[in-house]
Parts: sequence; structure tokens; C-alpha cells
Amino acid sequence: MKTLKDYEIYSNLKVPKGSSIVLRLDGRSFHNLANKLDLKKPYDLNFSKLMVDVSTDLFNEFSPKFIYTFSDEINILLSEIPFSGRIEKLNSVFSSLATSSLINHLDNYFALEKYPLVSFDSRIIPMIKEDIPNYFKWRQDEAWRNCVNGYGIWALKKQYSNIEANEKIKGLKSKDIHNLLFNKGLNLNDVSTWKKRGIGLYKKNKKINGFNPKTNQTTISYRNYLYADYELEIFSQEFFKELFKED
Repeated sequence: MKTLKDYEIYSNLKVPKGSSIVLRLDGRSFHNLANKLDLKKPYDLNFSKLMVDVSTDLFNEFSPKFIYTFSDEINILLSEIPFSGRIEKLNSVFSSLATSSLINHLDNYFALEKYPLVSFDSRIIPMIKEDIPNYFKWRQDEAWRNCVNGYGIWALKKQYSNIEANEKIKGLKSKDIHNLLFNKGLNLNDVSTWKKRGIGLYKKNKKINGFNPKTNQTTISYRNYLYADYELEIFSQEFFKELFKED
């Protein structure tokens, strides 16, 4: 005889054994939040710092290998998967923790009497280790497209109405937007790296010089610390080899 527990047919779904996963969080209806916060266009450094704070909370809670964030997106690379790999649990806990973290940190950067409802959706992408660099390069390419289009629409809205600017950007290729911006005195090569490539969070080693009074000798030790990289290189196989070299 069936019990009510038997109706929870998705509760035991798990990620494939032995795989790494990327858990991707996307802000839901964040355009409403952006309007309420009156974010600077095309990029608001305070909002990006807010997303780094959220990513830091996720890192401290779950100890992933790497987190990559741009815009309202957070990609979390997990090699040790919590909750026995249960998909329902992973999606619900990560998205809810990210949401509560964002709300918790909002007052550090913005001042509103009442914030709109915000949330993140979550999806899980299992993959073999060899595909990890390709995945993050794909997301970094998306960050670059966002940068080009973001600056393009920002420039057009200075000249046209919002509706006209949105229509004009649809017919422009990346090269056309580059030329448009260059003619207006902006070279995208000069834009801050984090706007073009996103922000990465990962552990680094810090060298610590000390002194042992018992032996009367200097000592050298190394300590891990969490590093938010606003100057990311273009993702490559070498970047992720370095990231995984201790595995």
C-alpha cells in the first residue's frame, strides 16, 4: 500500500556518481530590483560587490572549488557534493541561501525603505572534469556579450528613446557596436576587466613569514584564503589545471 511519502517521486533523484557539478543560480525578475535600486548603467560596482558578497557566503557555507559571477548569475563548481547529491535539496538550499544572503547584504550598498521580492532560480549541470574549462569559457563569453550589448544600449539611449534604442540594438552585430562606441570615444579594451570577464572566487595561498623563538630561526608557512578576482584572465585549460593542481 502506498504511503504519502511515496508521492514524493523526485526526492531521491541524485546527480551522477563520480561527476563534478556546476550549480548555476540566476536572479529571477532582477530587472525590477535594478529599477528599484536605480542601478548605474551600464554597470554598477556596488551591485557587483553585492553579488560577490553572496558568492562569498555560498563559498563559506559549501566550500566549492570555484565560483564565477557576472550580472545576476552565479556559477558554483562543486567537486564534493553535499546532501548526498540529492537534486531537490541542492536546488532548494542553494537558491534560498543565495536569496537570503542578498537580502542580508543589500543595506550595505543601497538604501530603500522597502525592497521588492527577489529570488534565484537554480539548475544543476553535471559534467566530466575535462568539460569544466569549456563550460566556464562559455559563461565568460556570455559576460563579454553582455558587456558589449550593455554599453551599446547605454550609448544609444543617450541619443534615442528606450523603445528606439532597444529596436536599434537588435540589428547590430558586435563589430557594429564596437564601431558605434569607438566613434563616441569609448574603446571597450579600456573597460574594467571585471565588466568584460566577470569575477572569480577561489582559494589562494598566502606566504607568512614568522619567527620561532625556541630555535631562533625565521619560519615560512602558507595559509589559504578566499580571493575575489576582479582581474580574471580569459579562461583556458591552463587556468583550470592550476585550480585543480592540488586535487
